[in-house]
Amino acid sequence: MRRFLSARAERINPSPTLAIDAIAKELKARGENVIGFGAGEPDFDTPGEIKEMAIRALQEGRTKYTPASGIYHLKEAVCHKYRREQGLEYQPEEVIICCGAKHALYNVFQVACNPGDEVLLPSPYWVSYYEQIRLAGAEPVLLATGSDEGFKISPELLAKNITPRTKALVLNSPNNPTGAVYSREELSTLAGVIANHDMLVISDEIYEEINYTGLPNVSIAALGPEIKGRTVIVNGLSKTFAMTGWRIGYALGDREIIKAMSALQSHSTSNPTTFCQEAAITALLDPPREAVQMMVAEFKKRRDYMVQRVRAIPGLDCLNPEGAFYVFVNMAELAGRRIAGRIIKNGDDLAQLFLEKIKVAVVPGSGFGAPSYFRLSYALGFEQIREGLDRIEELLTTHC
Repeated sequence: MRRFLSARAERINPSPTLAIDAIAKELKARGENVIGFGAGEPDFDTPGEIKEMAIRALQEGRTKYTPASGIYHLKEAVCHKYRREQGLEYQPEEVIICCGAKHALYNVFQVACNPGDEVLLPSPYWVSYYEQIRLAGAEPVLLATGSDEGFKISPELLAKNITPRTKALVLNSPNNPTGAVYSREELSTLAGVIANHDMLVISDEIYEEINYTGLPNVSIAALGPEIKGRTVIVNGLSKTFAMTGWRIGYALGDREIIKAMSALQSHSTSNPTTFCQEAAITALLDPPREAVQMMVAEFKKRRDYMVQRVRAIPGLDCLNPEGAFYVFVNMAELAGRRIAGRIIKNGDDLAQLFLEKIKVAVVPGSGFGAPSYFRLSYALGFEQIREGLDRIEELLTTHC
């Protein structure tokens, strides 16, 4: 029979984070007592005033199509946010509203990349960057980092990997999965390298508010007009305002790029959900600061507890993440050992063992380009975190 899948479709690997989360939820639905550390979403509720605005919008009949690239007033609210927080001036024509930040990223890669282009991707990386770059016909060029560098690229590493085929660099700070946060000084040194080359920066700032450094959030675009002109900022409301299911993201950048993204979106999803856009205006213009600060403070408590516990478990280690809500755990010391009757070669094997033997779901590091690691989310209740880590500790202490 004729094969109907395209070569492009056959190259797609499903998201391991969503796959693990789906398995955990399926087991829970069957009555299994599963602890799921795979979640990439806050376990807090969306602040009430944002929900109330969505309800009001529904009641007022705001349920029709909007322009494919989003409501003009929401674009103005995005501009206002970046003017207020980063001192950056954008016009609504330089903004697109998308169905989540992931959708915005997909659109950027599709309109910016040609077959044969190279996109520099610091590794470990969020799983979807790699696949989205390949779907656009470009090639990811991995910039390997480790714990010694705090999982951050240096200007030397960046410069070494730039070629005539380089189209863009992907930056994600705070970072998923490592929690690394670039300082203003570190971003400035990278911007200095980028300024000498004809390339873009795709700056994923979705975790901007979940930052434990005590320093102000910095967008690389805020470091001067030269780097601003080369940067496409991607952001959204899912993490800061616990609005993952609302699917509202956005991008800011050169108006020709935004125009192309808007044209692409007009032929794919069209506009994001209308009443969700109306609620997003409230979130950006009058952000519920107290709710956000409470959430971040709770995440920090969980982070501190999780890091202390992980470092005390035989064979495991981790850095103290500076942002986001993940701990990236190094299990290299366990590679080659027999645990619970099974030889463990990498993080994938360990993740499978955890799920089968102790009903704990973690995300293996191979999907992030780091097979000797696995990722733990602390965007779940404190008691679940405690119970899950107890199970891991008991298994490894008993069998190692």
